[in-house]
Amino acid sequence: MSISFPNESSDYRAARDTLLQAEIRLRAQVEAVAAQRRELPLGGQVKEDYEFTELRDAGRIRPVKMSELFGPHDSLFLYSFMYGPRAEQPCPMCSSLLDALNGNAPHIKQRTGLAVVARSSMERVAEFAEQRGWHNLRMLSSHDNSYNSDYFAENDDSEQMPMANVFVRRNGAIHHYWGTELFYAEVDGHPRHMDLMWPLWNVLDTIPAGRGEDWYPSLTV
Repeated sequence: MSISFPNESSDYRAARDTLLQAEIRLRAQVEAVAAQRRELPLGGQVKEDYEFTELRDAGRIRPVKMSELFGPHDSLFLYSFMYGPRAEQPCPMCSSLLDALNGNAPHIKQRTGLAVVARSSMERVAEFAEQRGWHNLRMLSSHDNSYNSDYFAENDDSEQMPMANVFVRRNGAIHHYWGTELFYAEVDGHPRHMDLMWPLWNVLDTIPAGRGEDWYPSLTV
């Protein structure tokens, strides 16, 4: 099917058709990478059934183990939210991502376990999540375990990192499966390791001004 929008020039159509071929190639590459990811063998078994804390009904904070986060699924997507105990405010970029993830969480949880973990106390995490309206996200604190440092969501100086990790459950054991290691890879510019999951950048990449060189989403909009 050939498309032509009202009053477009032949120069525009030629340039757009060339871009379309590039978009088709990109789509094929994304599909190929996803297929390769699905063929990964099991990663290392987790060293312990990490115990986090979460806020439940009536403001009660309770411990919850990693094995409980899977629910009825055999996989778990766990995002590390940059909000450490020394941070005055959470990361605006992480907050933007979680705004979008909160909206999609009911759909995602039909296919996989899903949770968000931060190093701050559960009280701080819950307070910010409530302000943000993240009612669809299972928010956790890793304040009392080594999950963040074990899975590269924290460096040796206790700085928080925006890592996403996938875990799988096989024969009663939990294994690491995939993580956003692109964050630590040597690339030109920002690693953009979460961009494919982030509507913000995917939408802004379609407009003439793009995402901007130094633009940063704000915590207050």
